[in-house]
Amino acid sequence: MGNPTVEKDTKSLAGERVLPLPSLVREALKTYRVMQAVERLAAGEGYGDGGYVLVDELGAVLNGRQLRVRAYKIMAENGLRRVRLYDGRASCPAYLANSGVPDYLLAEWAGRTNVKTTKKWYVKPDVADLLPAAEVWAGPAEGV
Repeated sequence: MGNPTVEKDTKSLAGERVLPLPSLVREALKTYRVMQAVERLAAGEGYGDGGYVLVDELGAVLNGRQLRVRAYKIMAENGLRRVRLYDGRASCPAYLANSGVPDYLLAEWAGRTNVKTTKKWYVKPDVADLLPAAEVWAGPAEGV
């Protein structure tokens, strides 16, 4: 028997929220659904359907280690820097903040009631984020 699946409630009521599904994610999930349908047909009656999204070729839910192994493989195959899956939690609000999304929406997206806490824990600029500030040293643009 495989590892048991652990389901937990959110830490607070703020964590229980409805978020819009970005079109990029929606399309990826549709593609994944097609792949799972092919696997389901190939496995026949051996396919376990527990209702989870992240499952193996036989429909068994993946544990944390299995998810990491698969994610690291995909990162390597696509020439991406290897990052911890947990860091995805912080990268989302950081990306949204650096794209100009207002702070109160960042807090809502992250499931936080305090905007300051959201920015403190989740929004960390990296070198690429600092490039616009570095351009200030070049001086004002011509014709300004």
